[in-house]
Amino acid sequence: MNIFTIIILAAILVDYILGIVSNRLNLKALSKELPDEFEGVYDEDTYARSQEYTRVNTKFGFLTGSFDLLLLLVFWFAGGFNWLDQWARAFEFGVIGTGLIFIGVLVLAKVVISIPFSIYSTFVIEERFGFNKTDGKTFVADRVKGLMLTIVIGAPLLAGIIAFFEFGGTWAWVYAWLAVTAFSLVMQYVAPTWIMPLFNKFEPLEDGELRQAIEEYADKVDFPLQGIYVMDGSKRSSKSNAFFTGFGKNKRIALFDTLIENHTTEELVAVLAHEIGHYKKKHIVKNMTISVMHTGIMFALLSIFLQVPALFDAFFMEEMSVYAGLLFFGMLYSPVETILGIFMQMMSRKHEYEADRFAAESITDSEEMVNVLKKLSKDNLSNLTPHPFYVFLNYSHPPALQRIDAIRKI
Repeated sequence: MNIFTIIILAAILVDYILGIVSNRLNLKALSKELPDEFEGVYDEDTYARSQEYTRVNTKFGFLTGSFDLLLLLVFWFAGGFNWLDQWARAFEFGVIGTGLIFIGVLVLAKVVISIPFSIYSTFVIEERFGFNKTDGKTFVADRVKGLMLTIVIGAPLLAGIIAFFEFGGTWAWVYAWLAVTAFSLVMQYVAPTWIMPLFNKFEPLEDGELRQAIEEYADKVDFPLQGIYVMDGSKRSSKSNAFFTGFGKNKRIALFDTLIENHTTEELVAVLAHEIGHYKKKHIVKNMTISVMHTGIMFALLSIFLQVPALFDAFFMEEMSVYAGLLFFGMLYSPVETILGIFMQMMSRKHEYEADRFAAESITDSEEMVNVLKKLSKDNLSNLTPHPFYVFLNYSHPPALQRIDAIRKI
C-alpha cells in the first residue's frame, strides 16, 4: 500500500463509520412521546408509523451502503480498474473514446447494480407506508430516460474535460473550469423547460382563488412572476413538496399537485412565500457562486495529481490516463467533499431559516407557515426528533420543530 491507498481507504472507511454512528444515534433519539407542538396533528398510529419509516429506511440505507462499500473494495483490490482499462484500450478508439468506454462501463454497472435496491425501496418500503404511486412502466421509463440523458449530455461534457486535460497544456484546468461553468449555467436555464418535462408534466396554475391570492402576494413583495406550475408529483409518490428552479425568463416555481390537494389557499401562499424568500435572499446565486469556485479549485488540484504516478499505483494501474485520473482523484478528494458537504448543509439550513423568516414577515399570518410545516411533516412521515449529529451531517433543512420555534420567535 502506498500513501494514496491509505488516504483513500481511510477516507472511505471513516465516512462509512460516521454514517453508522450518526444513524445509530438517530435511531436512539426516536421518542415514543409525541412532541407537544404536534398534538392534534399526529394521532398515535401515524406517529408510530413515522418512527417505523425512519427505522426501516435507516436499516435499508445501512444494507445498501455496506453492499456498495464491499463491492468497491473487492473490485479495487482485485485489480478491476486496471482490467477494465486494458479492456477499453483494446478497442483502440483513442484517449477520448477509451475514456468514455472506461467511465461509461462503470456508470452503467452502477445503474444496473442499483436497480434491485431501487425496486425494493419503491415497491416495498414506499408501498408499505402508502407513498408509492409509481407503476412498473414509469419506473422503467425513468431509468431509461436518465440513462439517455447521461449519454446525450454527460458523455460530451466528459469528452470535453478529457480533451482539455489531454491537449490543453498548462492552462487545461482553466479551460475545463470555464467549460463546466458555462455548461452549468446553460443547464440551469434549459432544465426547467427541456429536461424536467421529460419526467413530469408541468401545467400552468389555472385561474381561480389560489392564483389570484398568489398574484396579489407577488405584487406585494415585488416579485416578477414568470411562471407558477403544478407538477404531477402524484405520478410517483403521495409526498408533497414545492421548489424554485431556473433563472432569468425561465425561472419558475413548481407546486406538487399533492401539495395543492392537501393545503388551504393561505397555506399555499405561505409555501410560495418561502420559495420567493430564497430568490429574494439570493440563495440560488450564492450557491452557484460557491459551486463555481469549488469547481475551479478542484480542477486546479486535479491538474497536479494527474501527473502523480503513485495515485495510479494505488489502484494497480499499468498505465496513467486522464480519464482514470478523474475517477481516482475524485476518491482522493472525497474527504474535502465531505467537509464541504457539511458546510453546504449548514449554509442550506441557514438559508431555510432566512426564507422562513421572509415568508413569516411578508404573509398575513405567520401561523400559516407553522401549519404548513406540521402538515408536511405528517404527510411525509418525517422524523420529528432527529439527533443533532445526524442533522449536522445530513440535513439540508432544519428539523420541523426548530423551524416552528424560529417562526414563533419572529
